[in-house]
Amino acid sequence: NCTFCSKSRSWGANVKPEAFRLLCEETDTSDYQFGTFSGHHRFCKTCGLHAYGDGYVEQIGGAYVSINVACLDDVTPEELASLPIHYADGLNYN
Repeated sequence: NCTFCSKSRSWGANVKPEAFRLLCEETDTSDYQFGTFSGHHRFCKTCGLHAYGDGYVEQIGGAYVSINVACLDDVTPEELASLPIHYADGLNYN
């Protein structure tokens, strides 16, 4: 519920950087940062969708990559609807 995620309705799945593999060229994405500049919000230069983010935040375990699961091409709407939900309070670091 930080200002960025609440406004973009990001459904993130966090993984450690070593578990993440980008399937497009990184030059196809751009970066947005705000606040403490601890996170990078990567988005597609062509369509503007926020596909993933990465950074380092000690409160969530250090280095992370947060994947916007709604941007995964091979996931059906039914699969998205059946995913477990974990509510996070990013605004208050809970």
